[in-house]
Amino acid sequence: MKSSNAVYVYHQDETKYRFNDTHPFDQERLLLTRDLLDELGALDPSDIVTPRIAEEDELLFTHTPEYIEAVQQLSCPHPAEQAIQEADRFGLSTEDTPYFENMHDVTRQIVGGSIEAADAVMSGRTAHALHLGGGLHHAMPNKGAGFCVYNDASIAIAYIRQKYNARVLYVDTDVHHGDGVQWSFYHDPNVCTLSFHETGKYLFPGTGAANERGEGEGYGMSINIPVEPYTEDDSWLEGFNEAMDRVVRSFKPDLIVSQHGCDAHALDPLAHVHCSMRIFAEMPQTIHRLAHQYCGGRWVALGGGGYDIWRIVPRAWSLLWLVMTDHPLLDELARKPDTPLPEAWVKRWADKSPLELPDTWLDPVHTWTPIPRRKEITDNNRRTREIALMYVPE
Repeated sequence: MKSSNAVYVYHQDETKYRFNDTHPFDQERLLLTRDLLDELGALDPSDIVTPRIAEEDELLFTHTPEYIEAVQQLSCPHPAEQAIQEADRFGLSTEDTPYFENMHDVTRQIVGGSIEAADAVMSGRTAHALHLGGGLHHAMPNKGAGFCVYNDASIAIAYIRQKYNARVLYVDTDVHHGDGVQWSFYHDPNVCTLSFHETGKYLFPGTGAANERGEGEGYGMSINIPVEPYTEDDSWLEGFNEAMDRVVRSFKPDLIVSQHGCDAHALDPLAHVHCSMRIFAEMPQTIHRLAHQYCGGRWVALGGGGYDIWRIVPRAWSLLWLVMTDHPLLDELARKPDTPLPEAWVKRWADKSPLELPDTWLDPVHTWTPIPRRKEITDNNRRTREIALMYVPE
């Protein structure tokens, strides 16, 4: 099936963004997702755009020259002793974000992919662009963090601001707060950052409280919706839909850039939120609707976290592409939640997966044990959201 009005920015080389063999950030999920979409017949070769390599001066939109130089030096097969000694100062010798060979060039391609997606949409070549290799939202100007070396999301937004002078709404649905992007634009009245994440009381990076609102001219442009551990679908979606409608209507962006970490799923090993695949089918539909209603359809979507690469990420990210392309499977899922995954895909990956693969697109939540504190969690989320949105008109 030929998709319409969307491009899929992808190259297999992006799987080389790999810290080590035991690290939870595993870009093999890009291959699993691409293969699932191919098996479904949902990805035409003409939809695929190869990411370019970001220029050095584009990295400077977000990162300092000192940091870029450190990344370059640590990318050598055998870094100099002085570079190794200073790696900790740049956040590149931690268990989370250790330096690895060729990381400068590999991550430049990821940054270039997000810029390519932005150009495709802002130039009018397409309405929607998806770059699943991107979404490295934790990297800071002078420091790597949270599995992220260069912050492709911040760089792409800064690129859009400089080249197209567009007002950008950045929406982050990763279970971890989108801190690096927030701080990049904390004083900017033309970039609104809206993050939905597990509360930083219990989860990295420890930020994203409802009272982080921006500063100076950017006051009110940083909006955080932290949720309680064990938040389920209904509460997550209630908050997402309310906040999205209010923020988009108030801010009136020219473009939506969204980050689609899929680690808010109950099976993800690095967080405590208890959502199902339902949110990954419904959240993109809200973004899609609002992009067309307020932004002329302009929507750039990026990847992000997601550490159950077998059972969760391929389904969640495939559903995102299906929403972007108005694929008819979405109507089937609405009528029949137990719609099966392509049998050939499940068989192809079953032997490689250390876990039993699901056989349906959505999860059988009716078989899950109910969360005992559901009402309390929902009420707490509503109170937090009321504080977070108190300055956003209804």
